[in-house]
Amino acid sequence: MTMQEKKALRAQQRAEKQRKKEESYYLASQWTLMARKLGRHHLARVSLVILAILYLSALFADFIAPSNLTAYNSKAQSLPPTQIHLFHEGEFIGPFVYESAWETKKMSVKEMQAAKKAAQEAGIPFSTKQIVTDTTTPHKLRLFVEGPAYKWLGLIESNIHLFGTESGVGVYLYGTDTMGRDLFSRLLLGSQVSLTIPFAGTAISFVLGILLGSISGYFGGKIDNVIQRVIEVLNSLPSLPLWMALSAAIPPNIPPVQMYLMITVILSLIGWTGLARVVRGKFMSLKNEDFVVAARLAGVSDMKIILKHLVPGFMSYLIVSLTMGIPGMIIGETSMSFLGLGIQAPATSWGVLLKEAQSVTNIAQNPWCLIPLIYVVIAVLAFNFLGDGMRDAADPYK
Repeated sequence: MTMQEKKALRAQQRAEKQRKKEESYYLASQWTLMARKLGRHHLARVSLVILAILYLSALFADFIAPSNLTAYNSKAQSLPPTQIHLFHEGEFIGPFVYESAWETKKMSVKEMQAAKKAAQEAGIPFSTKQIVTDTTTPHKLRLFVEGPAYKWLGLIESNIHLFGTESGVGVYLYGTDTMGRDLFSRLLLGSQVSLTIPFAGTAISFVLGILLGSISGYFGGKIDNVIQRVIEVLNSLPSLPLWMALSAAIPPNIPPVQMYLMITVILSLIGWTGLARVVRGKFMSLKNEDFVVAARLAGVSDMKIILKHLVPGFMSYLIVSLTMGIPGMIIGETSMSFLGLGIQAPATSWGVLLKEAQSVTNIAQNPWCLIPLIYVVIAVLAFNFLGDGMRDAADPYK
């Protein structure tokens, strides 16, 4: 084969490849095109990975967390994050931790008076206790160690945890709270509530918003007036008093699972009004279009017109609204639990953890108690960036 024939063959192969690429583009479905655009949005891809990690961690939280919600150590109250070491007395022995605990200082009267004076001058509370670390005995970290028993997804019983020490010495990656409970374990277990309530609440609000908004915009008349007046009443109520009123209707001392369902219902009953207004406006602008009139004249039922012709006409907005609504629900659940209107101890959520960190003195002495706030910010930003990417991907003009 001559050089010219090779060049012609390569040109033909490139042309065939380009033709197949164009053919796959023009024959691709709307969802395929959206997925391709979303894949080119860098922030959306990173956000999707972050959310996948968060939700996988929440799914396997009982296995990953070295402790549970009820375990505590009275000698490990307000301990800083545990340091992971590799070398013991100059010898590499692999990852291990030293045991730390609070012990009472042995001080004379003069030493105590001097320490009190120094603490007053520094503006910090005086304490006769100090953290003592036993550096003589290393406790090696192991994978798949036995620990507190749990039921994964409420079905599979086990006591195997991802990591820990065989001696039972606590590994506090994020430190401990004022009761000596592992903050890392509580944060993982709390994510099961803080990351799932928004999905359930947003799904209910999504259905209510589309259903009531479509009925209001498509049929109009008296039913439109009734739905719009209900929306105006709900929108006129401040969020905090409305949360308090609805939370007051929840019976006290109910199980955490029922409390979880109640909070989901409360958030969904509040969050549907904005979407319903937008859906109503879209329906009012589309219901007199030629394709809708043609479908009506052809004898198509109203329900089929709504579901098959009108709703898909602004599906891109609905997708973005769904993803953007989840951060609001996360903040809503966190706010309710922070104010004592949501999940209550011993059950936990990110809002409960932040409520325990509301004391300025506690934050100054134990800054690691603000770690749950970092998780809330990361989750909200990830959902916002993902929603921004989905909005660009669903826009037919981009």
